[in-house]
Amino acid sequence: MATQSIRELEAVIAQRKANPQPGSYTDYLFSKGLDKILKKTGEEATEVIVAAKNEADADLILEIADLTYNVLVLMAARGISVTQIEEELASRIGPSDAAKLQERRPIKKL
Repeated sequence: MATQSIRELEAVIAQRKANPQPGSYTDYLFSKGLDKILKKTGEEATEVIVAAKNEADADLILEIADLTYNVLVLMAARGISVTQIEEELASRIGPSDAAKLQERRPIKKL
């Protein structure tokens, strides 16, 4: 079975963004724009929650994979890399405290 890393998928999505392949789902999302990408990402997040309430791990894995793909498309649309996410996660390693939680920036626009 072939495996694909997050970075490989990120590269494929970036390549499809730069060189659209008509008929591909990735091209469809990019051509419809950010609102469509956000809608699909939200739908997939909801499907992850629903699948997590069920006992079948296979369904949950499928939905997490779908959400991961859509989040990567969203990241590409906004110009955010996996490396940036890794750096943010790395900055969170270590003891957490209430002060760090208070530092979160508010959402400015919905």
